[in-house]
Amino acid sequence: MTRTAGLAGRRVLVAGAGVTGRSAAEALLALGARVTVTDAAEDRLASLASVGAAGAELVAGLAAPPDGTDLVVTSPGWRPGSPLLAAAAAAGVEVIGEVELAWRMSRDRDDPPTWLAVTGTNGKTTTVGMLESILRAAGLDAVACGNVGLPVVDALRAGHRVLAVELSSFQLHWSPSVRPAAGALLNIAEDHLDWHGSLDAYAAAKARVLTGDVAVAGVDDPMVATLLAAAPAPRKVGLTAAEPAPGQLGVVGDHLVDRGFADGVPLAEVADVHPAGPPGVADALAAAALARAHGVPPEAVAEGLRAFRPGAHRAQVVGEVDGVRYVDDSKATNPHAAAASLRGHPRVVWVAGGLLKGASVDELVAEVGPRLAGVVLIGADRDLIAAALARHAPQVPVRVVTAGDDGAMDQVVREAAAVAAPGDVVLLAPAAASMDMFTDYAHRGRAFAEAVARLRAARDASRTSTGAT
Repeated sequence: MTRTAGLAGRRVLVAGAGVTGRSAAEALLALGARVTVTDAAEDRLASLASVGAAGAELVAGLAAPPDGTDLVVTSPGWRPGSPLLAAAAAAGVEVIGEVELAWRMSRDRDDPPTWLAVTGTNGKTTTVGMLESILRAAGLDAVACGNVGLPVVDALRAGHRVLAVELSSFQLHWSPSVRPAAGALLNIAEDHLDWHGSLDAYAAAKARVLTGDVAVAGVDDPMVATLLAAAPAPRKVGLTAAEPAPGQLGVVGDHLVDRGFADGVPLAEVADVHPAGPPGVADALAAAALARAHGVPPEAVAEGLRAFRPGAHRAQVVGEVDGVRYVDDSKATNPHAAAASLRGHPRVVWVAGGLLKGASVDELVAEVGPRLAGVVLIGADRDLIAAALARHAPQVPVRVVTAGDDGAMDQVVREAAAVAAPGDVVLLAPAAASMDMFTDYAHRGRAFAEAVARLRAARDASRTSTGAT
């Protein structure tokens, strides 16, 4: 393993010129490394002009590491089989990710920060947000980082004492030595199978979060419970939506209760958890467990959860038109997340579609079919969802929007409005990734909200012109 303390004068290749690539390159330059950055997109490389001015070499489209390369630091989305990374492996050059780089930098410090890590198919961002809020309520210098947006390297270099680290399966794959003080695995469902190759490989990557001192996991999920039982962590804490057994956190009546780090101590009221509902409570239990593993008192858990509010595009009401509510849950980028979102509404017009990433929607459609008033489909894999609806919910009216640009959302909202009745919810919970039509899930959510606003304005203008009130 390459120690970061010894990187001065060594040649390091950074693969990918995105957010984490920039942060990794800046950190490596500060360590005295000879840095090359490569990316297939020349515009991304051009955005790193300041990194080039600081001494890094910017080279477009490398297919193999330059001669003498000692280490490759890859952006998380790059697959192991990509030509550059495969060539590095064949040449015996170690390949790691930005999170692993941050970990090694952390270990090389005399007084490293504490890492509290979260992964899972769904709920990661909400959980690390809750955790950050709880830690700050306890008066700690804490920050949410990782897959949530702030690179871990940047959080480390800023000097924060506790890192609430969101980790994707990609990041964990490229982080072989990360051992958080406490790590939580929330849930496992089909996602990113096109990248990992199988559900077992995906789950194995996620399970790396359970290799530190304390392993926390949602034991209501059978696969996760099995992974927790097999984890090497010396202390294991389960999370359950039911009354907790010894060694678990769970729910008793109207309270989140700790039997993992105490004997039945109430931590917070269920009513103080946002977002409300079972997924929010599950995330709150995980955040509370990680905080308790770090010695945070119950009062700070309660205060932090009361203060926390979820970010945009997570079950966010964006408007009401003619008695129909429009809800943006664009962050529901896989079937597991979409199912949780759909369960929250008794009668739904579902807006779905995008890139399924190898996941099946049959189980989802079979479960939620009875509550669907209609479906509007978009995106590259819309036909796969349509076929599942035909098999499991043939009575549900389905409308398909084939347009592939921002303007498609105006048609989507019009089609949904035509199906919906007063009291219904039109729910954007796509069960799929967004990059076939949009920059990211936030872009998709904004397009939906803007289309709803235009629909409301058009209806208001129509009523005004006809004298209706």
